[in-house]
Amino acid sequence: MSTNDTVEPGREAIDALLEPTMIEFGASWCGHCLGAQPLIGEALAAYPQVRHLKIEDGPGRRLGRSFAVKLWPTLIFLQQGKEVARLVRPSEAQAIRQGLQQTL
Repeated sequence: MSTNDTVEPGREAIDALLEPTMIEFGASWCGHCLGAQPLIGEALAAYPQVRHLKIEDGPGRRLGRSFAVKLWPTLIFLQQGKEVARLVRPSEAQAIRQGLQQTL
């Protein structure tokens, strides 16, 4: 399940998530983010049970700061609202699949 959130959820809402989730922090104009889209899509196709939240990040965006996001894209893998893995600027789908597997 993929969600492209235009309204940034609060950290409390993220911490309360029960289903396996991958948060993708990035920006629509970011070249690294655009380049990672095929890899992310390929990896997510094998894990339809993992919720995908795509969050626009940038100055003044609190959720990214609460996760100490510094580079884009940053993928945060959550199991019952707790971070179990993180991947910054992924370069291969296998690494993303490993993170997704950790959410289950």
